[in-house]
Amino acid sequence: MQLDRERKFILLASTLASFLTPFMSSATNLALPSIAADFKLSAITLGWTVSAFLLMTAVFLVPMGKLADTIGRRRIFITGIIIFSVGTLASALAFSGLSLIVFRLIQGLGGAMIFSTSIALLTSAFPPESRGQVLGINTAATYTGLSLGPVAGGFLVEHSGWRSIFLVTCGLGLLALFSVLKAYDQVEGVSRNPAAGQPQRFDIKGSLIYSSGLVCFMLGFSRLPAGYGLLLTILGLILLAAFFLVENRTARPVFEVRLFRENRVFAFSNLAALINYSSTFAVGYLLSLYLQYIHNFPPRTAGLILISQPVFQALVSPLSGRASDRIDPRLLASGGMGLTAAGLLALSLIRPGTGLTWIIPGLVLLGIGFGLFSSPNTNAVMGSVSPKDYGLASATLATMRMVGQMFSLGLTMMIMSVVMGNVKITPDKFESFMTSFRLTFEVFAVLNFLGIFASLARGRRPDSGN
Repeated sequence: MQLDRERKFILLASTLASFLTPFMSSATNLALPSIAADFKLSAITLGWTVSAFLLMTAVFLVPMGKLADTIGRRRIFITGIIIFSVGTLASALAFSGLSLIVFRLIQGLGGAMIFSTSIALLTSAFPPESRGQVLGINTAATYTGLSLGPVAGGFLVEHSGWRSIFLVTCGLGLLALFSVLKAYDQVEGVSRNPAAGQPQRFDIKGSLIYSSGLVCFMLGFSRLPAGYGLLLTILGLILLAAFFLVENRTARPVFEVRLFRENRVFAFSNLAALINYSSTFAVGYLLSLYLQYIHNFPPRTAGLILISQPVFQALVSPLSGRASDRIDPRLLASGGMGLTAAGLLALSLIRPGTGLTWIIPGLVLLGIGFGLFSSPNTNAVMGSVSPKDYGLASATLATMRMVGQMFSLGLTMMIMSVVMGNVKITPDKFESFMTSFRLTFEVFAVLNFLGIFASLARGRRPDSGN
């Protein structure tokens, strides 16, 4: 694939944007004890320093994707990088736990603007025959961020303090901003969306219903099985159902329900993504607890073990992305889900005495499966819609990722709460912890296995996006 100067900058900007968040998130996980010590935070407040970013990003992804298709993707992408960088720098300068949470919310808004446009910009800038390859490179950047985060985060926290993580991330954000300013003015079809010049009206009503419903559902599900958690979850589902009804009757909706109703590939590809993220995101969390509590490994050692999964994801993603330009993405993605399900099943067999010779190959299998799934699935989503809907399709796919990640953690917390109760993990609770550990992986394996059928049900990708 030959790239001209402008498209090299486009790929660099989008790749850096995809690298930033997973790098920051995985690195920040190692900094949480230091943050808690500096600001004297309780476990619940400390958790909000993580959840605030995820929640804000998930809430604004779809509205920002539609806004990008309305007023221009380049404008939203650049604004998003600026807001994200400002929020990141402010987080490095936070003076209290509350201020850090507020600054993380600002980061989340910028993240939503970046995620809802980065893939759409790549899809607009590159021809269909090379789309899978560049999407594979973009996906590999995400997994590279996940791989480097624990190692770099541990080094930065140990030698420069937790604030250095945010300063490094801010620097990378400014580099992405420089790249996008150098390129996007000069590439046809990127700086302007296909609907430019046409009268547009942003759907504020739909955006409010959607945001309220998603907040209620995600907050409620994370609080299950508590009674108020159940009420919030039900309220969230009601609001989301109302959102789909309202959008189906709106002339210019923030979310094109017709894409789910009329586009089989789009609908089932997004469903497959939701299932895959829901059944894999909490794996690192669970194994981190297992390695540190049951095997008594220090955090750095546990981090080095866990990077075996994202390293293989990063290696496989570009190859599967390139292959999806020639092979039906449905077959590649479904095969990837099959390997992922096998990896989850293998990890569900872990016992207190299980050695690394079983754990690491299970993580490698999981990484290969996810890498084989992600790029072809993204290629299928973006290739199933017309250019005018690239921003919305990109935002929808990113929303599936964020909601899946929070659902995965919520499901894990719910199982642990039912089996263990709301207690600390102490030696006398190791047996119940292992019970919840195995049960969670079994649920994940079954969920991912069912996702294979959703992936296969999409059918062949249409050429509407070409």
